[in-house]
Amino acid sequence: MLLTRPPMLTLIEQPTRVLFFTGKGGVGKTSMACATAIQLADHGQRVLLVSTDPASNLDEVLGVALGPEPRPVPGVPGLSALNINPEQAAQAYRERVVGPYRGILPASAVASIEEQLSGACTVEIAAFDEFSTLLGNPAATASFDHVIFDTAPTGHTLRLLELPAAWSTFMETNVGGTSCLGPLAGLQAQQTLYAASNDALRDGSQTTLVLVARPDASALREAERTREELGHLGIRNVRLVMNGLFQATDRTDAVAVVLEARGRAALDAMPGGLRALPRVDIRLLPFGLVGIDSLRQLGQPALAEATTSPAAAPAVVAGPTLRDLVHDFAASGHGVVMTMGKGGVGKTTVAVHIATELARAGHQVLLTTTDPAAHLEAATTERPPTLRLARIDPGVETQRYATQVLATAGAGLDAQGRALLEEDLRSPCTEEIAVFRAFADTVAQGDTGFVVIDTAPTGHTLLLLDAAEAYHREVLRKASGSPDAVRQLLPRLRDPQFTRVLLVTLPEATPIHEAMQLERDLARADIRPFAWVVNQSLTPLQVTDPVLVSRQQHEASHLAELAGHATRVVLEPWHVNALTLEPAQA
Repeated sequence: MLLTRPPMLTLIEQPTRVLFFTGKGGVGKTSMACATAIQLADHGQRVLLVSTDPASNLDEVLGVALGPEPRPVPGVPGLSALNINPEQAAQAYRERVVGPYRGILPASAVASIEEQLSGACTVEIAAFDEFSTLLGNPAATASFDHVIFDTAPTGHTLRLLELPAAWSTFMETNVGGTSCLGPLAGLQAQQTLYAASNDALRDGSQTTLVLVARPDASALREAERTREELGHLGIRNVRLVMNGLFQATDRTDAVAVVLEARGRAALDAMPGGLRALPRVDIRLLPFGLVGIDSLRQLGQPALAEATTSPAAAPAVVAGPTLRDLVHDFAASGHGVVMTMGKGGVGKTTVAVHIATELARAGHQVLLTTTDPAAHLEAATTERPPTLRLARIDPGVETQRYATQVLATAGAGLDAQGRALLEEDLRSPCTEEIAVFRAFADTVAQGDTGFVVIDTAPTGHTLLLLDAAEAYHREVLRKASGSPDAVRQLLPRLRDPQFTRVLLVTLPEATPIHEAMQLERDLARADIRPFAWVVNQSLTPLQVTDPVLVSRQQHEASHLAELAGHATRVVLEPWHVNALTLEPAQA
């Protein structure tokens, strides 16, 4: 017997075959995508749930180990899920390109092709190939009624959604037959697929894009920017989910009253473009959304009425404060500080406050970001004279890199050779190289002052660091020809006296476990974190509202797990506006 239709599905009464869930990191995209997939499956639909996030946490949320092939989700008949793993996709892509030439071309020629396909460009195009197949090839998903994409945070997702048109245009206009991925003959077979993906994205009868946001000013600004960019891409069948709405039930709880007021103010100031979208509201839950049972209940109003067992206020975890960390950084006089972690955990806020405090102390500080969707200006309320703000803008860096290449490598070319070089520089892969070079130049500035880098969410950052390793291997093979900043990038990142990595998380299972996996990934690159920062914790506060008390109690086990794992942990309490560098009083 089919279940009664849950409230959340009123957002998509007649859901299209393809659904995308996107938004700023930490707003609940994965929870909403999973809950929608489960509800559709419970209604008798055959559903494929796909994560395009390089740092996917579908496995933990659904309670099943996932890979690149669809796998049934236990307890949900009709639902299968998979993760698009960029590295696995790149390995398969390389073999698909190189395999036909083994035994035909000389070993040296095969090795040359393999070397050409060893960079970050190949990782991007391989993951994009997987995505395009699922989106643009109906035969690949013919056994499913719906395909739901749980995407990476906004900046990474917008890049993914731009690629079908970018690669289609590049191949249509390319006359030289080559690209940064080698001969275009290997890509031409994909041109029809890319065109079909491009069409499917923009066809409102096939595809719905669901923007997920929270009643928070920065999340709503990000959602509005995304809505505008989607419009520029021709994607207009857009819906809005407002997640985490909170209404205080105990008016004597000052934290609860302020939390409610802040959310109401953010909704009152919601941009008109968002306000016009079809919308559904989801209340703040008293527990984390991990597991099929909790996901099935998402959107049911009764769940917002928390029941808690009597318990003493959790003990405050003793440890260093952010001010202590800043004091440690300042003692060295220069270097790089990088905030890393899952989207939405507060990396930008932590980075802004560390940079501001270092500048207040008179140090020269560059505050920058690798996140395509970040806007540091909006997060910076104070600007000491020694604080500079910058952004690694992909468009600007691509143009700068292309100009430099044409002025150097293109200087001695004839008209035909220069035309071919210009054509190659129009490849979407050029952006990846340009952003990487800009990142290396930024890190190099830590030699003479402080550089504080607010990184993109985990998956995007790992791809950038993977590129650092790939380029480092390439530099070691060549005695010269690479800028000093590129040659020194990985050694600088590996030097704990030069680069301090802060893993920022929330007192919840998923962001903590994702940061632990990030820590393991960094260790493989011989990079070790300096400290953990647990942001927006209710543990040090006195709360009486039932929902907040329940959430506070749920923090205890997560903090205990982290305390047994990390040696240096900063516990930052939840604040009305932003972080302070002094711990709040319990």
